[in-house]
Amino acid sequence: MAVDRFVRVIGAGSSRLRSRSKEHLSHPQRRQRPPSNSHSSSTLRAYSTSDVISEDYLKPGVEYISNTVNPSLLPALTSLLTSSPNFRLYSVDMLASCEYLPQELTECVSESCEVYPIDEDEVPHNVIKIDASQWQFDLDGWARWDMPTDDYYDTQDVPEAYTSYDGSVVWNFIHEKIAFKPNTFECGSWRRDFNNAISGLHSSISCHILMSMEEKIEGGEEDVEGLVFKDEFDRRLGTKDHVENLYFTYMLLLGAVREARHRLLEDCESDFDGADELRSVLSMKMWDSDVIDCAAAEMRKHGTKEDDTFWKARMRTRELMRIMNCVQCNKCRLHGKIGVLGLSTALQILLGKSGTGVDSKVINKLHRVELAALLTTTGKCGRAVMYYERKIKEGF
Repeated sequence: MAVDRFVRVIGAGSSRLRSRSKEHLSHPQRRQRPPSNSHSSSTLRAYSTSDVISEDYLKPGVEYISNTVNPSLLPALTSLLTSSPNFRLYSVDMLASCEYLPQELTECVSESCEVYPIDEDEVPHNVIKIDASQWQFDLDGWARWDMPTDDYYDTQDVPEAYTSYDGSVVWNFIHEKIAFKPNTFECGSWRRDFNNAISGLHSSISCHILMSMEEKIEGGEEDVEGLVFKDEFDRRLGTKDHVENLYFTYMLLLGAVREARHRLLEDCESDFDGADELRSVLSMKMWDSDVIDCAAAEMRKHGTKEDDTFWKARMRTRELMRIMNCVQCNKCRLHGKIGVLGLSTALQILLGKSGTGVDSKVINKLHRVELAALLTTTGKCGRAVMYYERKIKEGF
């Protein structure tokens, strides 16, 4: 069985995309502003965290994250995400074809790009049963997860890391084709918020790649020979926009968890693996502060001005999930899909399942994989913020 899976995964490589560019997961996007109010993306070398936040409404949230949220939330959330199979296991279609980009580009040939499903007997029967019963979706809904199969991947076995894979073509497609064009909306539009959320997700991924890259450079590993970490850090996180968007997305995810936490606490059943730890995370006093909701409140405020157009946000989350099938690095594809679903789930909570904004206060029961992706993406953004703040203190 394991050999058959290995052959299928490797054999599928020729049908997937890899960029020929030298930039691995380059970060070309900027914080979306109207063309008349754009600003230069100067490097951050001389800046502290507070210097990179230009939006006044975000500043209290940034301070609260640094002083309260991350010190109290991340240890408990990390423990939950690493201990319970409900939050570690994902059934992902690694053979899905790319629908948007040419297929003749070079495939990923690095062994570090590959991931392998865990043995079937390691997947709890309850997880399989829940996923099979919950795989349903609206044709015009938010991003949908892959149809569950017998193949499950454990994020503990394959953490997000530097693989030497170049994802710049995919990211360029996302920022140029899926994100809204800057000249199609005004400053107070939810479209700008949507673009910034995508940018922030990209920044989070860049942080995790940098973490892994730094470890490999310090360990003298072969696949990072010739890389200068300072240059890589500046290239990926060297503009104010990239960092501000990271904080925005993190606060958006925190706002979604805060919004849904009472419903999630109600859904914690006694036989739910990880229920006690989840209750502990959701019952923290830090959630009571309205400061956490600053990014979510801003998006809602902007959304109420044009709530009949939220279907465009739903459609774009579906397109984001589809474009992940163009990522040839299977490890990158796995974590990319988790990130997209996590962000999509947050938007679904904040804007409503229909995406009209009307039912945003009615929190529907989340699917297991949606809850797992939401909390996983929240944790990743939190660790990315902590990493960035630490590197800035070190003089980067």
